[in-house]
Amino acid sequence: MGEKSIEKAYQEAKERFAELEVDTDAALAKLKAVALSIQCWQGDDVSGFENPDADLSGGIQVTGNYPGKPRNITEFRQDVAKMFSLVPGTHRLNLHSIYGEFTDSRKDRDEISEDNFKGWVSWAQEQNIKLDFNCTCFAHPKADSGYTLSSKDKEIRDFWIRHTRQARRISAFMGKELNSPCVHNIWVPDGSKDYPVDRMGHRAILKESLDEILSESFPKEHLLDAVESKLFGIGAEAFTSGSHEFYLLYSLYKGIMPTLDTGHFHPTESVADKISAVLQFHPELLLHVSRPMRWDSDHIVVLNDDIRYLCQELVRSGCLQNIHIGLDFFDATLNRIGAWVIGSRATLKGLLRALLEPHQKLLAYEEDNNFFARLALLEEVKGLPWGSVWDYFCKVNNNFTDREMFTEILDHEKKIISQRD
Repeated sequence: MGEKSIEKAYQEAKERFAELEVDTDAALAKLKAVALSIQCWQGDDVSGFENPDADLSGGIQVTGNYPGKPRNITEFRQDVAKMFSLVPGTHRLNLHSIYGEFTDSRKDRDEISEDNFKGWVSWAQEQNIKLDFNCTCFAHPKADSGYTLSSKDKEIRDFWIRHTRQARRISAFMGKELNSPCVHNIWVPDGSKDYPVDRMGHRAILKESLDEILSESFPKEHLLDAVESKLFGIGAEAFTSGSHEFYLLYSLYKGIMPTLDTGHFHPTESVADKISAVLQFHPELLLHVSRPMRWDSDHIVVLNDDIRYLCQELVRSGCLQNIHIGLDFFDATLNRIGAWVIGSRATLKGLLRALLEPHQKLLAYEEDNNFFARLALLEEVKGLPWGSVWDYFCKVNNNFTDREMFTEILDHEKKIISQRD
């Protein structure tokens, strides 16, 4: 579709939405202000550069072996840059600590420093993007017991405390250098395959470990802390130290953000429903968006009902600007750049559809207990030409429509990806 056709379709859609008192230009302005934190680990199957051949652990599994996986940090950054060029808007890159530049193989994770990430800061400045960060408490011999920050082995526990403290220092460095707060998220795989006797002990240790890690303060202009819960994991089916209740209360206790991951709850739970509850007590929160086909399966995000409901609550809450939206999926069965782009664009589409709701009309019907009118209007909106608004958003942000994106990725695979051994 040419630019004139896109413009014409948008003007027609704009008139349709205006009939319901929806300002499409205002919706697009709000969407442009959204900066997704796009996860690095989709690009190389959670390999990183510390030890790319290391086995994953902590309940993390990647299926598939699609050809063209980046072989080094140069190829990886090439893929990341290509991905960003195909996602309309200005977004962030979310790094795990195993993605640093490691020239000294004798350095263990508790010794990583800002020096290992200066290259990423320079690259981010060149690309005009910002960075977020995560400690990496898995895929390491000192995580083999199933416990890290809640381990009863002091040597193991102290190692992971040192690592996470270093990760926070690196995050603060990134935030300062890039003039944008770096969100550092703490997730540990700690738990037990069968029922433990001493749940209290492990959780008391986890609290003490976190207290020690967070005892070092940094300006909020440089670093924002978050803690991520999980219902259970592979190998930790009976008990998870960092449960939802634990971290929700701990985040209140410390005044930091809770992280809600759409795949870390029971399959019948709605993360969308949790948004308004958490925002009553937290001014900000971190969200990890994935598609849990069978619990925490981390499939590529698509525009399904779960994403639509989630995005509706993000917008309806009136707190969209206070919610840090990160993506969390990894699929090695298909083109990795394509996976990144599909998931990112699907999330943005969900937000756009939510921003195009006739919110005031719907609210008025609800306040008047006119539930028929509310439901009828919600059904009518589903058929409005939001796709024309999306195409226009892509074009005015100098990006590709979906069909153009599809062709661009296939061409990139043929010219670049397929040439890798």
